[in-house]
Amino acid sequence: MTSRFRHSALIMAVLLMAILVTAGCSSAPTTGGANELSGSIKIIGSNTVTPLATVWAEDFMKVQPKVSIAVSGPGSGPGIAALIDSTADICQASRAITAKEIDQAKAKGVNPYEIQVASDGLSVVVHPSNPISDITIAQLSGIYTGKITNWKEVGGKDASIVALSRDTNSGTHVFFKEHVVQMAVLPTADKKLEYGPKVLMLPSTEEGVSETAKNPNAIFYPGLGYVSDKVKVLGIKKTANDSAILPSVKTVLDGTYPVSRPLLFYTNGAPTGASKAFVDYCLSSEGQKRVIEVGYVPLAQK
Repeated sequence: MTSRFRHSALIMAVLLMAILVTAGCSSAPTTGGANELSGSIKIIGSNTVTPLATVWAEDFMKVQPKVSIAVSGPGSGPGIAALIDSTADICQASRAITAKEIDQAKAKGVNPYEIQVASDGLSVVVHPSNPISDITIAQLSGIYTGKITNWKEVGGKDASIVALSRDTNSGTHVFFKEHVVQMAVLPTADKKLEYGPKVLMLPSTEEGVSETAKNPNAIFYPGLGYVSDKVKVLGIKKTANDSAILPSVKTVLDGTYPVSRPLLFYTNGAPTGASKAFVDYCLSSEGQKRVIEVGYVPLAQK
């Protein structure tokens, strides 16, 4: 996947590689004596994290062929549920686990252990023919609550807005609701706000990007790694008086992009064995280089 801003992000990322560090082991997995690691790892959760976790899994299995890793991305909610039910070794999530989910886990003897593995700029995209280039958080909230229904209300053409969203299983759906629909970053934040009844809920990020690329009136919010040159990325203004900021490695790392988030792994207690070795690789300098290549934001030096 390529795009003008992703290309810029990649260039910036190369410049920023000097500040990349690990949150764990600082080297890639090694073959060891005779591929001493063995076993299987089941990773379930976020659709957003799936492309990255898949690349990491493929890399890891090449040097540790006795370890089998299966990755699936039905959504952060199902991933957390699988961790709670002990049917996943690692949950990948694009939102934080809730207090209620932690209680449910502990009731089943599961101790959720959180590990940030990367970051993401949640991008707002429209059809390339759409004339607008930026939008405010309040305008986005209006669109997704149904208060704003025509593109001319936000400086576009006279056409009905087709608002696309991930479904309720998605951590991206939850994050966007809390931070954009409910305007958590603004003084006007309102936790009572919900998605409007005309918002179309989709089961995958790929479907949202594909539909936006075909529909001149659509708007969607994929993770940075899913953006392609078939859609137009909008700059986001925190308020009407602020500058429009595009999502990129630089703007997520420096905190200027207002809709950024951590990408997470959850395990039952601190990971051990093959799972620990895999997580260590994801957090290593080699693993973090792969974050950039997939299109997300690597961990920065603390």
